[in-house]
Amino acid sequence: MVEMTSEERVLRVLQRQEPDRVPHFEWVVDRRVREALYPGCKSHTDFAVQMGHDAVIVDPIFRKEKISANRWLSEWGYVTQDTNEEHGVEVESPIKTLADFERFTPPDPHVPERFTAVEAAVQKYQGDKAVIVHLNDVFSLPRYLMGMKELLMAIVSKPELIRALVEMSVTVNLELAKEVVARGAKIVYTGDDYAYNQGPLMSPKHFREFFYPGLCRVMQGYKELGLYVIKHTDGNLWKIIDMIIDSGIDCLDPIDPQAGMDLGEVKAKYGQRVALKGNVDCAQLMTFGTPDEVIEATKEALRVGMPGGGFILSSSNSIHSAVKPENYAAMMHTLREYGRY
Repeated sequence: MVEMTSEERVLRVLQRQEPDRVPHFEWVVDRRVREALYPGCKSHTDFAVQMGHDAVIVDPIFRKEKISANRWLSEWGYVTQDTNEEHGVEVESPIKTLADFERFTPPDPHVPERFTAVEAAVQKYQGDKAVIVHLNDVFSLPRYLMGMKELLMAIVSKPELIRALVEMSVTVNLELAKEVVARGAKIVYTGDDYAYNQGPLMSPKHFREFFYPGLCRVMQGYKELGLYVIKHTDGNLWKIIDMIIDSGIDCLDPIDPQAGMDLGEVKAKYGQRVALKGNVDCAQLMTFGTPDEVIEATKEALRVGMPGGGFILSSSNSIHSAVKPENYAAMMHTLREYGRY
């Protein structure tokens, strides 16, 4: 097969076809891993380009203000605290009641400065790398604005507040999507996690009632704009996976093996409907295992995921700070050796 560009390769996979080789990219590679493998690396995008990733990942820009030594106030009104990872954790949230929501004004999704990173990535990389923009669907913004515990409790105690937050999330993300499409973006991914290792964070009944209708609307809106959509949610999805697939996504990520998500089973059941991305275990194997063990796991993921196309090789979540750099390098080398059709 003629050598494809990275963009062509990723688009071919999202169309559930065979490319020339299996593509690879990660949502996050921790700065310590980046520095170990590519000393002097300037940014995640710089690392992705130097390491031969098939995509660069960009975000709309929302302002944040430093309010203490390790805390930041987001333009959305929630406060994050720095951690050892690339992303902080939410420690204060602005909405507790429906009255709080009614007083709340989300950031303007049409501010031109939000999209400078998208514009720069499209201008520099499109036609070579796939440019993928990180948006959301129906869970992350409500979680940021309420906090995880309060959000999950409010599903029972404050259902109208949940509906209002989901509706706002759908509206804002579709407006953001219009802006990124106008700047030439073709692919988005949504990072809203719905589950943990034992199952969904809420009952399937509550997911269907409160989140699934909005998920369908936002996915339909993305598709109407001509976007391909990669849906990220780790954890054990079996009880809600049909709803996620039915919402209209193009690709499901990361098929989390630590949560009992078997790549072969998901491929057999859903591979004719969606592409798959994953799923070399980053929680245990890439953190505590050896390069030889990672090589075998990577070969197995390729063996199961490759047939018929529609497969992107990656970790089972991200390359976090505890991943051994040599293990990530082993995964990359194995992909190059065994990932060609």
